[in-house]
Amino acid sequence: MVNRPENVWNEVWHYLAEDAQYNRRLALQDEGLCLSDEEKKNFGLIEIERLLQMYNKSLKDFPQMPLPNFQDAFLADNRLLFDELSYDRNALHHESQQMEKQLTDEQKVVYDTIINDVLQQHGGMYFVYGYGGTGKTFVWKAISAKIRSNGDIVLNVASSGIASLLLPGGRTAHSRFAIPIVLTEDSTCNITQGSHLAELITPWQN
Repeated sequence: MVNRPENVWNEVWHYLAEDAQYNRRLALQDEGLCLSDEEKKNFGLIEIERLLQMYNKSLKDFPQMPLPNFQDAFLADNRLLFDELSYDRNALHHESQQMEKQLTDEQKVVYDTIINDVLQQHGGMYFVYGYGGTGKTFVWKAISAKIRSNGDIVLNVASSGIASLLLPGGRTAHSRFAIPIVLTEDSTCNITQGSHLAELITPWQN
């Protein structure tokens, strides 16, 4: 079950309460480690903003809320990019090697074709089809592990929430790309230029 943006607030304030207690304990050991009230407030707003951005929202969508101060580059990092680049590359490399050995001849053709085009930056569109149980999901997991083990980004999406759970780091296409639920001939993805989501889907080099 995925929390909606309006349900995130309780999680954030609970987190901030625990953080405040932690800071008080640190203050007993070293006064220099205690954050000021203003710093705590700003840190909390930044965490709220990052949680909202996971749902393609922002504090700017709530006029009553103050906005965080992103002067420090460390705090202004793109959380979406960070999440996609925080996979354990060594573990994925080992997993990728194991999965490659288990590929059938047909699966290996699909795997090699896509991986080679990714490595050579050729790009392309592929349609993999087969009956249920033929290993389509396994092939995609192997491809994802291989690409992520090289430090590159893979955005796994599916048309439904159930299907997305089968993919490592999967999301629904509507959620990941901010696709409107009700579509018209004038519909566009709700992606703002320069936003964290825009940066995430922009071609990126490690």
